[in-house]
Amino acid sequence: MYGIRYLFALMLFILFSAARVSASGGEYENFSDRKASDILTADKVTGEHYKIRENVPSYGYMDHFTVDSDYGVFEVTGDAALRKLLREIAAMGALEKIKSTKAFGKALAESAKKPIQFAGNLVTEPVNTISSIPKGVGRLFSNAYESITTKKQAGEDSSAEALLTLSKYKREYAYHLGVDAYSSNPVFQKELNRVGWAAAVGNLSFSAATAPISGGIGLAISYTGFAQKMNEYLKDQPPSQIRSDAEKRLSAIGISKEDIKKFLETKSFSPRHTAVIVTSLVKLEDVKGRDVYLRYAITASDEEQADFMMHMVETMRGFHEKVSRLKEISMHSGLVTASAANDFVLIPLPIDYGIWTEHAEKIMRDMVSSVSLARGGHLELWVTGTVSAFARKNLEDLGVNVVDNVGRTIDFMD
Repeated sequence: MYGIRYLFALMLFILFSAARVSASGGEYENFSDRKASDILTADKVTGEHYKIRENVPSYGYMDHFTVDSDYGVFEVTGDAALRKLLREIAAMGALEKIKSTKAFGKALAESAKKPIQFAGNLVTEPVNTISSIPKGVGRLFSNAYESITTKKQAGEDSSAEALLTLSKYKREYAYHLGVDAYSSNPVFQKELNRVGWAAAVGNLSFSAATAPISGGIGLAISYTGFAQKMNEYLKDQPPSQIRSDAEKRLSAIGISKEDIKKFLETKSFSPRHTAVIVTSLVKLEDVKGRDVYLRYAITASDEEQADFMMHMVETMRGFHEKVSRLKEISMHSGLVTASAANDFVLIPLPIDYGIWTEHAEKIMRDMVSSVSLARGGHLELWVTGTVSAFARKNLEDLGVNVVDNVGRTIDFMD
């Protein structure tokens, strides 16, 4: 759960490790807990099916939330991860309504009559079996035809086709519910798998499943711009195609075969991470050093780190599209930076809450001196969350402009 701390040992911990007063007498901040009511609006702290606990530990520059819900207690790291969880909780409420319909009951009863054989082993509970398939490796249901050996009579769908159909329906339901079909949340996955399997066997589309529900399912999902196109792509394409597309697209922008292989073999990345990262890199058209970012990204060793890497390149894409065209991505003082045509130097830092420490001062001073600002440019620190007033003042004193809550202007995929 807290693996992102190890990533910060390489980057964020270098920049923002907890510090006390320095020997020279400088003033610095220490990490402390925050309050959910200070971070979120009142309508987000408590909602249908859940309540977020007030105490929010904040260390490693990420908020750590505990959420009590009708579906269990969840702990997540990061504001983006919380938004994702709350959508999943709402989706589970919607799935419960779907499961109460006669159409679903009929489809579920039909699915119970159709055991399958996966990887040579007879499976009588496909919902639990699908839940056990490893996630985050970009191969969910890929190569299903080679893995399933059950034979069917002529005219019947093969077991492989049933599993691939399950994947298709899961993606369709996830799209309409505004959630990630590849979520690592086991409780949510079990509910999505159950409905997905019934849909696959009973051919129960999302619209057909929700049609009998009086008043609808209570979700209003709308996508715009980048998010719209990405979610449609994730709905329509299976993981195997996402991987194939990624390989071709990365090769087309000059990424080496070795780096592509390492990226696609990074187990921390789900098909969603892969699609968003690759598409964002492609949109950084003609920007040098995209391989520099990718080699940094493949150091991600868990889901939190994968999210961090994804949000980093999304930040660069947003700056590139909405502020100034980027020219080159590079590393300075352990941080990913990107120079822009307007002589800005962007530091994309997807953190929740930044404070001012001795290490922060040292790294930022080194950054200012190592990056040429003689041409009238300046450093822009873009954060997905915010920074303390004290950190902002010290950064501005060094000539670093802080732009916070960048998700308000960039189409992020949580």
